[in-house]
Amino acid sequence: EPYEGKPSRTVLRGEEGSNALDLPDRPSDLQQRDGRGVRAGNEIAKHFAGNNVDVIIYAVEKSLDSYKFNLLHCKQTFISQLKSGAMGARTIDEGAVDEKSGMNFSEYMALLSGNTDLLDKAKLEKRIASLEGERKSFNKGKRDSEFKLESKTGELRNNTAFIDAMTEDWNRFLSVAQTDREGNRLNIIKVDGVDSADEKVIGKRLQEIAKNATTGGLYTQVGELYGFPIKVVSERILKEGLEFTDNRFVVEGNYKYTYNNGHLAMADPMAAARNFLNAMERIPSIIDQYKAKNEVLEREIPQLQEIAGKVWKKEDELKQLKSELAALDRKIQLELAPPTPEVAEKEKEGQQVKPEAEDVRNRQAQYPENAPPQIRSPADSIVANHVIIGRPGLYAKEETRFKGLKI
Repeated sequence: EPYEGKPSRTVLRGEEGSNALDLPDRPSDLQQRDGRGVRAGNEIAKHFAGNNVDVIIYAVEKSLDSYKFNLLHCKQTFISQLKSGAMGARTIDEGAVDEKSGMNFSEYMALLSGNTDLLDKAKLEKRIASLEGERKSFNKGKRDSEFKLESKTGELRNNTAFIDAMTEDWNRFLSVAQTDREGNRLNIIKVDGVDSADEKVIGKRLQEIAKNATTGGLYTQVGELYGFPIKVVSERILKEGLEFTDNRFVVEGNYKYTYNNGHLAMADPMAAARNFLNAMERIPSIIDQYKAKNEVLEREIPQLQEIAGKVWKKEDELKQLKSELAALDRKIQLELAPPTPEVAEKEKEGQQVKPEAEDVRNRQAQYPENAPPQIRSPADSIVANHVIIGRPGLYAKEETRFKGLKI
């Protein structure tokens, strides 16, 4: 019936089922064999077949159909792995049938004859590929654990060295620090060029140094606190596209300690003078941070050592499967190309086998060199009467031998 300016239309009422006599090369083509029968709107299946559709695929037992089904399964598995991001091992795929690395015609004949050796070989190869992938994942995980173990062991060693050095600085500071009646530590600070002990005077001098000092990136001593040198360093920084000189202060022991990232309080001389005492009093909290890190590392390192010391337990199984595969492969090769009884018997006796091809050569000599070709009668077929079966290396040496008819 015409509609919307179209001359005609096709109305699909549905179908009860479909039959497929051959197997496609792509999994998507096999899915398309379901056809329109499984789609919505199949009125025939809905009203006359219980809303069911029979999709029948024919295959011949002990034939190449089993191989093609297996091939379609491998292709669909690989496509699903690509889409899901989970790559696995592929043993038989569409690339294994080419002339360089695939089956030869004798192996196809073995499949068609129902020989199960090739199926067993495929199963062994699949199992071996699975085990090799498992071993690869195991070794990768083991190498990662070894790398983490080495990294965390070095981190633990360095943290322990930091703790020891900082503990030494802290004990040294406690041994020389003075306190008032309330137990507060006194800020006994000395600045070069300042004779006064007043913190306000010292703070103003430190603020002047922070504004005007230029050390060229070198740490320059400007005073001391309880014997610990106080140093300033000038660093070039960019701020809003302009270059500025940033002066930072540290108090030096086994390590350089800072408070407020080495910047002085420019609005309060008293706070500027107490910057270095505050830096020294931060040492215990820094030590506690490193100790907390070491506690975590000490729990993780034994676990990593256990993982790094593991041995893959399926190595013997993999070697056994490879041996079975090699033996099965030799068996298949022997079955595909068995020697003929006559040749095998003569070779065992040490004799040379010489095909009887003299009749062909004598028959060729009966015709002149430039004679036109003749039509041979069906009863005198050259294919039927002159089929030569030979093996390389079995011809007798003849000095006057000439080439006969090539079949």
